[in-house]
Amino acid sequence: MKNRNFKTRLGRIGLYAGLTSLTLFPLACQESFLDTDPQGKQSGDVFWQNEGDATKAVNAMYANLRSWTNISFAPIAIESIGSDETEKGSSASDATFFNTYDNFSVGSTEGQLADFWKGQYENINYANQVLDNVPAIEMTAALKERYLAEAKFVRAYSYFRLVRAYGDVPLRLTVPAGTAEYNIPRTAKAEIYAAIEKDLTEAAAVLPATYGATDIGRATKGAALSLHAKVSMYQQKWQQVYDLTTQVIGSGQYSLFANYEQLFRVKNENAPESIFEIQNELVLENKDASNSQYSQVQGTRGVVGGGWGFNVPTKELAASYETGDPRRDATIIFRGETTPDGDIIPATGDNPMYNQKSYVPFKLFVSGFNEGAQQNVRVIRYADVLLMNAEAANELGKTTEALASLELVRARARGTSTTILPKVTATDKATLQKAIWRERQSELALEYDRYFDVIRQGRGTEVFGPKGWQANKNEVWPVPQNEIDLSGGVLTQNTGY
Repeated sequence: MKNRNFKTRLGRIGLYAGLTSLTLFPLACQESFLDTDPQGKQSGDVFWQNEGDATKAVNAMYANLRSWTNISFAPIAIESIGSDETEKGSSASDATFFNTYDNFSVGSTEGQLADFWKGQYENINYANQVLDNVPAIEMTAALKERYLAEAKFVRAYSYFRLVRAYGDVPLRLTVPAGTAEYNIPRTAKAEIYAAIEKDLTEAAAVLPATYGATDIGRATKGAALSLHAKVSMYQQKWQQVYDLTTQVIGSGQYSLFANYEQLFRVKNENAPESIFEIQNELVLENKDASNSQYSQVQGTRGVVGGGWGFNVPTKELAASYETGDPRRDATIIFRGETTPDGDIIPATGDNPMYNQKSYVPFKLFVSGFNEGAQQNVRVIRYADVLLMNAEAANELGKTTEALASLELVRARARGTSTTILPKVTATDKATLQKAIWRERQSELALEYDRYFDVIRQGRGTEVFGPKGWQANKNEVWPVPQNEIDLSGGVLTQNTGY
Protein backbone atom coordinates (compact mmCIF):
# COMPACT_ATOMS: atom_id res chain seq x y z
CA MET A 1 0.00 0.00 0.00
CA LYS A 2 1.26 3.47 -0.85
CA ASN A 3 2.22 5.60 2.13
CA ARG A 4 0.75 9.00 1.48
CA ASN A 5 1.79 10.62 4.76
CA PHE A 6 5.56 10.50 4.24
CA LYS A 7 5.23 11.23 0.53
CA THR A 8 2.97 14.18 1.13
CA ARG A 9 5.37 15.64 3.64
CA LEU A 10 8.16 15.28 1.11
CA GLY A 11 6.14 17.03 -1.53
CA ARG A 12 5.06 19.93 0.64
CA ILE A 13 8.62 20.68 1.66
CA GLY A 14 10.22 20.18 -1.74
CA LEU A 15 13.48 22.08 -2.21
CA TYR A 16 13.29 23.55 1.24
CA ALA A 17 14.20 27.23 1.16
CA GLY A 18 15.21 27.25 4.82
CA LEU A 19 18.53 25.74 3.77
CA THR A 20 19.42 28.68 1.57
CA SER A 21 22.38 30.22 3.35
CA LEU A 22 24.78 27.44 2.35
CA THR A 23 26.12 27.31 -1.18
CA LEU A 24 26.29 24.11 -3.15
CA PHE A 25 29.78 22.86 -3.94
CA PRO A 26 31.22 22.56 -6.56
CA LEU A 27 29.54 25.43 -8.41
CA ALA A 28 32.35 27.78 -7.34
CA CYS A 29 31.08 31.38 -7.25
CA GLN A 30 27.79 30.76 -8.98
CA GLU A 31 24.62 31.53 -7.06
CA SER A 32 23.47 28.54 -5.10
CA PHE A 33 20.55 26.52 -6.41
CA LEU A 34 19.06 27.16 -2.97
CA ASP A 35 19.42 30.94 -3.01
CA THR A 36 15.79 31.63 -3.89
CA ASP A 37 13.71 32.30 -0.78
CA PRO A 38 10.03 31.82 -1.67
CA GLN A 39 7.54 33.79 0.35
CA GLY A 40 6.46 32.04 3.53
CA LYS A 41 9.62 29.93 3.91
CA GLN A 42 12.12 30.15 6.74
CA SER A 43 15.48 31.75 6.01
CA GLY A 44 18.73 30.01 6.90
CA ASP A 45 19.58 32.20 9.87
CA VAL A 46 16.48 31.08 11.79
CA PHE A 47 16.63 27.45 10.75
CA TRP A 48 18.26 24.50 12.55
CA GLN A 49 16.61 25.42 15.85
CA ASN A 50 14.55 22.39 16.82
CA GLU A 51 13.41 18.88 16.01
CA GLY A 52 10.85 20.15 13.54
CA ASP A 53 13.58 21.89 11.56
CA ALA A 54 15.62 18.69 11.49
CA THR A 55 12.61 16.76 10.19
CA LYS A 56 11.99 19.33 7.45
CA ALA A 57 15.63 19.20 6.38
CA VAL A 58 15.71 15.41 6.17
CA ASN A 59 12.42 15.33 4.28
CA ALA A 60 13.77 17.94 1.86
CA MET A 61 16.77 15.71 1.25
CA TYR A 62 14.50 12.83 0.26
CA ALA A 63 12.31 15.10 -1.86
CA ASN A 64 15.31 16.15 -3.94
CA LEU A 65 15.89 12.53 -4.97
CA ARG A 66 12.90 12.85 -7.29
CA SER A 67 14.05 16.07 -8.94
CA TRP A 68 14.44 16.38 -12.71
CA THR A 69 18.22 15.97 -12.58
CA ASN A 70 17.95 12.83 -10.45
CA ILE A 71 15.32 10.74 -12.27
CA SER A 72 14.71 12.17 -15.74
CA PHE A 73 16.86 13.12 -18.75
CA ALA A 74 20.30 13.17 -17.08
CA PRO A 75 20.07 9.65 -15.59
CA ILE A 76 18.75 8.34 -18.90
CA ALA A 77 21.82 9.77 -20.63
CA ILE A 78 24.38 8.78 -18.01
CA GLU A 79 23.02 5.48 -16.66
CA SER A 80 20.94 3.96 -19.46
CA ILE A 81 21.33 5.03 -23.10
CA GLY A 82 24.93 3.83 -23.40
CA SER A 83 23.80 0.25 -22.84
CA ASP A 84 22.57 -2.21 -25.45
CA GLU A 85 19.09 -2.39 -23.90
CA THR A 86 17.79 1.15 -24.57
CA GLU A 87 17.89 3.85 -27.22
CA LYS A 88 16.64 7.43 -27.47
CA GLY A 89 13.03 6.90 -28.54
CA SER A 90 10.45 9.68 -29.00
CA SER A 91 10.44 11.29 -32.47
CA ALA A 92 13.62 11.19 -34.51
CA SER A 93 14.18 14.95 -34.24
CA ASP A 94 13.47 15.30 -30.52
CA ALA A 95 16.33 15.54 -27.97
CA THR A 96 18.93 14.29 -30.43
CA PHE A 97 21.67 14.87 -27.85
CA PHE A 98 20.78 11.43 -26.46
CA ASN A 99 22.29 9.89 -29.59
CA THR A 100 25.74 11.18 -28.64
CA TYR A 101 25.59 9.03 -25.50
CA ASP A 102 24.31 6.06 -27.50
CA ASN A 103 27.23 6.17 -29.94
CA PHE A 104 29.82 7.51 -27.45
CA SER A 105 30.51 10.71 -29.34
CA VAL A 106 29.38 12.99 -26.50
CA GLY A 107 31.54 15.99 -25.68
CA SER A 108 32.22 17.52 -22.29
CA THR A 109 29.88 20.49 -22.90
CA GLU A 110 26.71 18.41 -23.39
CA GLY A 111 24.15 19.52 -20.83
CA GLN A 112 23.10 16.19 -19.30
CA LEU A 113 26.62 15.67 -17.99
CA ALA A 114 26.32 18.88 -15.98
CA ASP A 115 22.76 18.09 -14.89
CA PHE A 116 23.70 14.67 -13.54
CA TRP A 117 26.71 16.12 -11.70
CA LYS A 118 24.54 18.90 -10.27
CA GLY A 119 21.76 16.54 -9.19
CA GLN A 120 24.09 14.30 -7.22
CA TYR A 121 25.91 17.18 -5.54
CA GLU A 122 22.57 18.74 -4.63
CA ASN A 123 21.72 15.50 -2.81
CA ILE A 124 25.12 15.53 -1.13
CA ASN A 125 24.66 19.16 -0.11
CA TYR A 126 21.34 18.36 1.54
CA ALA A 127 22.90 15.40 3.35
CA ASN A 128 25.92 17.41 4.47
CA GLN A 129 23.73 20.18 5.86
CA VAL A 130 21.86 17.61 7.94
CA LEU A 131 25.11 16.04 9.14
CA ASP A 132 26.68 19.41 9.99
CA ASN A 133 23.70 21.02 11.71
CA VAL A 134 21.46 18.39 13.28
CA PRO A 135 24.02 17.24 15.92
CA ALA A 136 23.72 20.60 17.73
CA ILE A 137 19.91 20.54 17.89
CA GLU A 138 18.29 19.55 21.17
CA MET A 139 15.92 16.77 20.18
CA THR A 140 15.10 13.12 20.76
CA ALA A 141 18.45 11.34 20.75
CA ALA A 142 17.31 8.22 18.89
CA LEU A 143 15.61 10.28 16.18
CA LYS A 144 18.70 12.45 15.81
CA GLU A 145 20.90 9.42 15.27
CA ARG A 146 18.46 8.01 12.76
CA TYR A 147 18.31 11.26 10.79
CA LEU A 148 22.11 11.35 10.62
CA ALA A 149 22.13 7.75 9.40
CA GLU A 150 19.54 8.54 6.73
CA ALA A 151 21.71 11.42 5.51
CA LYS A 152 24.74 9.14 5.31
CA PHE A 153 22.74 6.70 3.21
CA VAL A 154 21.66 9.41 0.75
CA ARG A 155 25.17 10.82 0.54
CA ALA A 156 26.59 7.35 -0.14
CA TYR A 157 23.95 6.68 -2.81
CA SER A 158 24.81 9.89 -4.66
CA TYR A 159 28.56 9.38 -4.44
CA PHE A 160 28.11 5.86 -5.80
CA ARG A 161 26.26 7.27 -8.80
CA LEU A 162 29.00 9.88 -9.28
CA VAL A 163 31.97 7.53 -9.03
CA ARG A 164 30.44 5.10 -11.52
CA ALA A 165 29.76 7.91 -13.95
CA TYR A 166 32.93 10.01 -13.72
CA GLY A 167 35.54 8.05 -11.76
CA ASP A 168 37.47 10.48 -9.57
CA VAL A 169 35.19 13.25 -8.25
CA PRO A 170 35.51 15.95 -5.56
CA LEU A 171 34.82 14.50 -2.12
CA ARG A 172 32.84 16.91 0.02
CA LEU A 173 31.88 15.58 3.45
CA THR A 174 31.01 18.90 5.10
CA VAL A 175 29.40 22.14 4.00
CA PRO A 176 32.12 24.66 2.98
CA ALA A 177 32.88 27.05 5.82
CA GLY A 178 34.23 29.78 3.54
CA THR A 179 35.12 30.57 -0.05
CA ALA A 180 38.57 29.00 0.33
CA GLU A 181 36.90 25.60 0.77
CA TYR A 182 34.68 25.70 -2.29
CA ASN A 183 37.19 24.83 -4.99
CA ILE A 184 38.77 21.44 -4.32
CA PRO A 185 40.27 18.93 -6.79
CA ARG A 186 39.01 15.51 -7.71
CA THR A 187 39.56 12.74 -5.20
CA ALA A 188 40.80 9.31 -6.29
CA LYS A 189 37.90 6.90 -6.78
CA ALA A 190 39.40 4.50 -4.22
CA GLU A 191 38.97 7.22 -1.57
CA ILE A 192 35.44 7.91 -2.81
CA TYR A 193 34.58 4.24 -2.42
CA ALA A 194 36.11 4.20 1.06
CA ALA A 195 33.98 7.18 2.10
CA ILE A 196 30.86 5.52 0.66
CA GLU A 197 31.56 2.33 2.57
CA LYS A 198 32.17 4.22 5.80
CA ASP A 199 28.84 6.05 5.46
CA LEU A 200 26.96 2.84 4.72
CA THR A 201 28.58 0.91 7.57
CA GLU A 202 27.67 3.66 10.03
CA ALA A 203 24.17 4.00 8.58
CA ALA A 204 23.46 0.27 8.78
CA ALA A 205 24.46 0.26 12.45
CA VAL A 206 21.71 2.77 13.29
CA LEU A 207 18.90 2.50 10.75
CA PRO A 208 15.86 0.42 11.70
CA ALA A 209 14.90 -2.74 9.86
CA THR A 210 11.40 -1.37 9.24
CA TYR A 211 9.27 1.73 9.82
CA GLY A 212 5.72 2.39 10.82
CA ALA A 213 3.13 3.25 8.19
CA THR A 214 3.82 6.99 8.30
CA ASP A 215 7.52 6.61 7.48
CA ILE A 216 7.61 3.87 4.84
CA GLY A 217 10.07 4.85 2.13
CA ARG A 218 12.88 6.05 4.37
CA ALA A 219 16.25 4.30 4.20
CA THR A 220 16.40 1.12 6.28
CA LYS A 221 19.17 -1.10 7.59
CA GLY A 222 18.50 -3.46 4.68
CA ALA A 223 18.85 -0.60 2.21
CA ALA A 224 22.24 0.38 3.64
CA LEU A 225 23.48 -3.23 3.63
CA SER A 226 22.23 -3.85 0.09
CA LEU A 227 23.73 -0.67 -1.33
CA HIS A 228 26.98 -1.52 0.46
CA ALA A 229 26.91 -4.93 -1.23
CA LYS A 230 26.56 -3.31 -4.65
CA VAL A 231 29.35 -0.85 -3.91
CA SER A 232 31.52 -3.79 -2.86
CA MET A 233 30.61 -5.70 -6.03
CA TYR A 234 31.94 -2.84 -8.15
CA GLN A 235 35.23 -3.19 -6.31
CA GLN A 236 35.22 -6.99 -6.63
CA LYS A 237 35.27 -7.43 -2.86
CA TRP A 238 33.51 -10.74 -3.20
CA GLN A 239 33.71 -11.91 0.40
CA GLN A 240 32.17 -8.62 1.51
CA VAL A 241 29.43 -8.86 -1.13
CA TYR A 242 28.66 -12.37 0.05
CA ASP A 243 28.62 -11.43 3.74
CA LEU A 244 26.42 -8.36 3.24
CA THR A 245 23.90 -10.06 0.96
CA THR A 246 23.78 -13.07 3.27
CA GLN A 247 22.91 -10.72 6.12
CA VAL A 248 20.08 -9.17 4.10
CA ILE A 249 18.76 -12.57 3.04
CA GLY A 250 18.97 -13.88 6.59
CA SER A 251 17.10 -10.88 8.03
CA GLY A 252 13.77 -12.27 6.87
CA GLN A 253 12.61 -8.76 5.96
CA TYR A 254 12.30 -9.29 2.22
CA SER A 255 10.73 -11.70 -0.23
CA LEU A 256 10.14 -11.87 -3.97
CA PHE A 257 6.77 -10.53 -5.13
CA ALA A 258 4.88 -13.35 -6.82
CA ASN A 259 3.81 -11.46 -9.97
CA TYR A 260 6.82 -9.89 -11.68
CA GLU A 261 4.78 -7.61 -13.96
CA GLN A 262 2.54 -6.34 -11.18
CA LEU A 263 5.52 -5.63 -8.94
CA PHE A 264 6.10 -2.42 -10.91
CA ARG A 265 2.56 -1.07 -10.69
CA VAL A 266 1.68 1.85 -8.44
CA LYS A 267 -0.60 -0.21 -6.22
CA ASN A 268 2.31 -2.52 -5.31
CA GLU A 269 4.92 0.08 -4.43
CA ASN A 270 6.98 -0.56 -1.28
CA ALA A 271 6.15 -4.26 -1.49
CA PRO A 272 8.19 -6.85 0.46
CA GLU A 273 10.60 -7.11 -2.50
CA SER A 274 11.37 -3.41 -2.36
CA ILE A 275 14.50 -2.50 -0.41
CA PHE A 276 14.65 1.16 -1.41
CA GLU A 277 12.38 3.25 -3.62
CA ILE A 278 12.36 6.95 -4.41
CA GLN A 279 8.92 8.03 -3.26
CA ASN A 280 6.70 9.86 -5.74
CA GLU A 281 3.08 10.94 -5.38
CA LEU A 282 0.21 12.70 -7.12
CA VAL A 283 -1.30 15.07 -4.55
CA LEU A 284 -4.47 16.58 -5.96
CA GLU A 285 -4.43 19.60 -3.66
CA ASN A 286 -0.74 20.30 -4.25
CA LYS A 287 0.48 20.26 -7.84
CA ASP A 288 3.98 21.32 -6.82
CA ALA A 289 4.26 18.16 -4.73
CA SER A 290 3.40 16.04 -7.79
CA ASN A 291 6.60 16.88 -9.61
CA SER A 292 8.07 13.52 -10.62
CA GLN A 293 8.69 13.13 -14.35
CA TYR A 294 10.28 9.67 -14.17
CA SER A 295 7.29 7.95 -15.74
CA GLN A 296 6.29 10.87 -17.93
CA VAL A 297 9.53 11.02 -19.92
CA GLN A 298 9.43 7.26 -20.61
CA GLY A 299 5.68 6.79 -21.05
CA THR A 300 3.96 5.49 -24.19
CA ARG A 301 4.02 8.24 -26.79
CA GLY A 302 0.88 9.42 -28.58
CA VAL A 303 -1.77 8.42 -26.04
CA VAL A 304 -3.53 10.39 -23.30
CA GLY A 305 -1.99 9.39 -20.00
CA GLY A 306 1.13 8.02 -21.68
CA GLY A 307 4.16 10.25 -21.95
CA TRP A 308 7.06 11.45 -24.05
CA GLY A 309 8.40 8.10 -25.21
CA PHE A 310 12.12 8.37 -24.37
CA ASN A 311 14.52 5.63 -23.24
CA VAL A 312 12.83 2.84 -25.17
CA PRO A 313 13.86 -0.84 -25.29
CA THR A 314 16.03 -2.05 -28.17
CA LYS A 315 15.48 -5.01 -30.42
CA GLU A 316 18.61 -6.49 -28.84
CA LEU A 317 16.95 -6.47 -25.43
CA ALA A 318 13.77 -8.02 -26.80
CA ALA A 319 15.83 -10.80 -28.40
CA SER A 320 17.97 -11.45 -25.33
CA TYR A 321 15.37 -13.28 -23.25
CA GLU A 322 15.17 -17.05 -23.06
CA THR A 323 12.26 -18.54 -24.97
CA GLY A 324 9.04 -18.08 -23.05
CA ASP A 325 10.52 -15.89 -20.31
CA PRO A 326 7.48 -13.89 -19.08
CA ARG A 327 9.75 -11.06 -17.97
CA ARG A 328 10.09 -10.02 -21.62
CA ASP A 329 6.44 -9.03 -21.93
CA ALA A 330 6.42 -7.68 -18.37
CA THR A 331 9.34 -5.38 -19.17
CA ILE A 332 8.49 -4.22 -22.70
CA ILE A 333 5.31 -2.60 -23.98
CA PHE A 334 4.99 -3.58 -27.64
CA ARG A 335 3.19 -1.43 -30.15
CA GLY A 336 -0.29 -2.87 -30.83
CA GLU A 337 -0.59 -4.84 -27.58
CA THR A 338 -3.14 -4.52 -24.80
CA THR A 339 -1.46 -4.20 -21.41
CA PRO A 340 -2.47 -6.39 -18.45
CA ASP A 341 -4.25 -3.31 -17.09
CA GLY A 342 -6.35 -3.06 -20.25
CA ASP A 343 -4.66 -0.15 -22.03
CA ILE A 344 -4.64 -0.47 -25.82
CA ILE A 345 -1.30 0.60 -27.30
CA PRO A 346 -1.59 2.10 -30.81
CA ALA A 347 -0.41 -0.21 -33.59
CA THR A 348 1.42 2.67 -35.27
CA GLY A 349 3.65 5.36 -33.85
CA ASP A 350 7.18 6.62 -33.47
CA ASN A 351 8.52 3.66 -31.49
CA PRO A 352 7.89 -0.09 -31.62
CA MET A 353 8.50 -0.57 -27.88
CA TYR A 354 8.30 1.31 -24.55
CA ASN A 355 9.38 0.78 -20.95
CA GLN A 356 6.72 -1.21 -19.09
CA LYS A 357 8.44 -0.91 -15.72
CA SER A 358 7.85 2.85 -15.66
CA TYR A 359 4.32 2.47 -17.05
CA VAL A 360 1.35 3.80 -15.12
CA PRO A 361 -2.13 2.71 -16.30
CA PHE A 362 -3.67 5.51 -18.34
CA LYS A 363 -6.79 5.61 -16.17
CA LEU A 364 -4.66 7.02 -13.33
CA PHE A 365 -3.76 10.11 -15.34
CA VAL A 366 -5.16 13.38 -13.96
CA SER A 367 -5.36 16.30 -16.37
CA GLY A 368 -3.01 19.11 -15.43
CA PHE A 369 -0.50 16.80 -13.72
CA ASN A 370 2.54 14.99 -15.06
CA GLU A 371 1.69 11.61 -16.52
CA GLY A 372 2.62 8.92 -14.01
CA ALA A 373 3.62 11.40 -11.31
CA GLN A 374 2.70 8.82 -8.66
CA GLN A 375 5.12 6.13 -9.89
CA ASN A 376 7.94 5.35 -7.47
CA VAL A 377 11.45 4.63 -8.73
CA ARG A 378 12.69 1.20 -7.71
CA VAL A 379 16.32 1.65 -6.70
CA ILE A 380 17.16 -1.65 -4.98
CA ARG A 381 15.11 -4.86 -5.11
CA TYR A 382 15.54 -8.13 -3.27
CA ALA A 383 16.04 -9.93 -6.59
CA ASP A 384 19.17 -7.83 -7.12
CA VAL A 385 20.44 -8.87 -3.68
CA LEU A 386 19.90 -12.54 -4.53
CA LEU A 387 21.79 -12.17 -7.80
CA MET A 388 24.63 -10.32 -6.10
CA ASN A 389 24.75 -13.15 -3.57
CA ALA A 390 24.84 -15.70 -6.38
CA GLU A 391 27.67 -13.90 -8.17
CA ALA A 392 29.73 -13.52 -5.00
CA ALA A 393 29.15 -17.13 -3.96
CA ASN A 394 30.29 -18.32 -7.39
CA GLU A 395 33.44 -16.19 -7.19
CA LEU A 396 34.19 -17.72 -3.78
CA GLY A 397 33.67 -21.29 -4.96
CA LYS A 398 30.35 -21.73 -3.11
CA THR A 399 28.63 -23.24 -6.12
CA THR A 400 25.67 -24.78 -4.32
CA GLU A 401 24.78 -21.48 -2.68
CA ALA A 402 25.22 -19.60 -5.95
CA LEU A 403 22.83 -21.95 -7.73
CA ALA A 404 20.29 -21.70 -4.91
CA SER A 405 20.13 -17.89 -5.00
CA LEU A 406 19.99 -17.88 -8.79
CA GLU A 407 17.17 -20.43 -8.75
CA LEU A 408 15.03 -18.31 -6.44
CA VAL A 409 15.01 -15.52 -9.03
CA ARG A 410 14.35 -17.88 -11.95
CA ALA A 411 11.63 -19.74 -10.06
CA ARG A 412 9.68 -16.53 -9.47
CA ALA A 413 9.92 -15.68 -13.16
CA ARG A 414 8.98 -19.24 -14.14
CA GLY A 415 5.87 -19.33 -12.00
CA THR A 416 3.89 -22.51 -12.35
CA SER A 417 5.30 -23.41 -15.75
CA THR A 418 7.27 -26.63 -16.12
CA THR A 419 8.55 -25.93 -19.64
CA ILE A 420 10.40 -22.60 -19.43
CA LEU A 421 13.46 -21.29 -17.60
CA PRO A 422 14.90 -24.63 -16.49
CA LYS A 423 17.10 -24.77 -13.43
CA VAL A 424 20.70 -23.79 -14.06
CA THR A 425 22.87 -26.78 -13.16
CA ALA A 426 26.30 -25.60 -14.32
CA THR A 427 29.05 -26.04 -11.77
CA ASP A 428 31.92 -24.66 -13.81
CA LYS A 429 32.73 -21.19 -12.45
CA ALA A 430 32.98 -19.42 -15.82
CA THR A 431 29.78 -21.01 -17.15
CA LEU A 432 27.84 -20.20 -14.02
CA GLN A 433 29.17 -16.64 -14.05
CA LYS A 434 27.77 -16.13 -17.55
CA ALA A 435 24.42 -17.55 -16.46
CA ILE A 436 24.26 -15.12 -13.53
CA TRP A 437 25.20 -12.18 -15.75
CA ARG A 438 22.48 -13.14 -18.23
CA GLU A 439 19.98 -13.42 -15.39
CA ARG A 440 20.88 -9.91 -14.24
CA GLN A 441 20.09 -8.62 -17.71
CA SER A 442 16.71 -10.36 -17.86
CA GLU A 443 15.69 -9.58 -14.29
CA LEU A 444 16.93 -5.97 -14.01
CA ALA A 445 16.34 -4.73 -17.57
CA LEU A 446 15.37 -1.04 -17.89
CA GLU A 447 16.24 -0.40 -14.23
CA TYR A 448 19.37 1.67 -15.02
CA ASP A 449 21.72 -1.16 -14.10
CA ARG A 450 22.87 -2.76 -17.36
CA TYR A 451 25.34 -0.13 -18.59
CA PHE A 452 27.61 -0.01 -15.57
CA ASP A 453 27.06 -3.73 -14.91
CA VAL A 454 28.67 -4.64 -18.23
CA ILE A 455 31.57 -2.25 -17.65
CA ARG A 456 32.37 -3.57 -14.16
CA GLN A 457 32.25 -7.11 -15.64
CA GLY A 458 35.02 -6.09 -18.03
CA ARG A 459 32.86 -6.63 -21.13
CA GLY A 460 32.54 -3.07 -22.42
CA THR A 461 34.37 -3.72 -25.69
CA GLU A 462 32.58 -7.02 -26.26
CA VAL A 463 29.05 -5.72 -25.67
CA PHE A 464 29.23 -2.00 -26.48
CA GLY A 465 32.15 -1.93 -28.91
CA PRO A 466 29.89 -2.16 -31.98
CA LYS A 467 28.22 1.05 -30.79
CA GLY A 468 31.53 2.93 -30.56
CA TRP A 469 32.60 2.20 -26.97
CA GLN A 470 36.37 2.40 -26.48
CA ALA A 471 38.39 0.80 -23.68
CA ASN A 472 40.49 3.12 -21.50
CA LYS A 473 38.10 5.98 -22.26
CA ASN A 474 34.42 5.09 -22.08
CA GLU A 475 34.57 3.38 -18.70
CA VAL A 476 33.61 6.87 -17.50
CA TRP A 477 31.88 9.89 -18.99
CA PRO A 478 33.57 13.30 -19.42
CA VAL A 479 33.65 15.67 -16.48
CA PRO A 480 31.29 18.59 -17.30
CA GLN A 481 33.34 21.32 -18.94
CA ASN A 482 31.47 24.05 -17.10
CA GLU A 483 32.67 22.59 -13.78
CA ILE A 484 36.27 22.60 -15.02
CA ASP A 485 35.88 26.19 -16.19
CA LEU A 486 34.33 27.32 -12.91
CA SER A 487 37.15 25.68 -10.99
CA GLY A 488 39.81 27.62 -12.94
CA GLY A 489 41.38 24.34 -13.98
CA VAL A 490 41.50 22.78 -10.51
CA LEU A 491 39.22 20.05 -11.82
CA THR A 492 40.77 17.96 -14.61
CA GLN A 493 39.22 16.11 -17.52
CA ASN A 494 39.00 12.34 -17.94
CA THR A 495 41.37 10.71 -20.40
CA GLY A 496 40.29 10.87 -24.03
CA TYR A 497 37.78 13.70 -23.75
